[in-house]
Amino acid sequence: MSRADLLAEWHDHLALGRRRSPHTVRAYGKAAERLLTRLELEEWEMVAALDTGKLRGHIASRRADGLSNASAARELSALKGFIAFARVQAGGELNEAPRLRGPRLKKGLPRPVSPDDALGLSDTATELASEEWVGARDRAVLLLLYGAGLRIAEALSLTGGDAPLGEVLSVTGKGGKQRIVPILSLVSEAVDDYTARCPWPLEAKDPLFRGVKGGALSQGVVQKATARARKALGLPDTATPHALRHSFATHLLGAGADLRSLQELLGHASLGSTQIYTRVDAASLLDSYRKAHPRERD
Repeated sequence: MSRADLLAEWHDHLALGRRRSPHTVRAYGKAAERLLTRLELEEWEMVAALDTGKLRGHIASRRADGLSNASAARELSALKGFIAFARVQAGGELNEAPRLRGPRLKKGLPRPVSPDDALGLSDTATELASEEWVGARDRAVLLLLYGAGLRIAEALSLTGGDAPLGEVLSVTGKGGKQRIVPILSLVSEAVDDYTARCPWPLEAKDPLFRGVKGGALSQGVVQKATARARKALGLPDTATPHALRHSFATHLLGAGADLRSLQELLGHASLGSTQIYTRVDAASLLDSYRKAHPRERD
């Protein structure tokens, strides 16, 4: 068996068995490839035999290359899963990978943008686009993130069969979990405008959002369009496509939405993931208080 065979089986396990996102499959595959190459591993038995010391040494070498705390933690998580999978492939039982604690991470709060800035990003992206249909496309994608709380990968996974959008949309999120999200008229109208302008045929099973050459639109293109709009508006670097999803959640919570409903709309597996928005909303209120209170202004 070769390293390529090991990586192919790992890829299929993640993509088909665990139904992880393409981004996760790619990242976890690269992490496994680096481990196999550095330690010259070519059999599942060799991977399964890795102990804490060897795994710690590999992560240390990655840190020496300039890997950040957050990236090191993600890589360690990927490799623990890879080693656990190797132990099953080698004929053993599914048990824990070598015990090794990752670097401590300071968990920051998501940074939402204001409603005006969220809409400003979508409008400005339209104005800065090279072609009218491209601008309509970028606006539709960004409004799906802010108006419906979709992840960028979820928006780009929509097909021609999803258009025109109705009052609700069935979305397949992480782990293949499906949820129903309501669609505002502003969002559905933006998608209709894009489909009317798109020069490519939008068949039911084809990607709804297309690149300029007709292929599926990539996340990188959306991120670059957002970056241009952000710069034009003078917004901070934290005003990213994913920040629009954070803004959707934060603004709904501020308007009185309960956490359970918000959890369903966002597609979070646990309520704990949603509870961070209570901290975001409290932080926003405190910031507004400090700016408005006369004693704080003195």
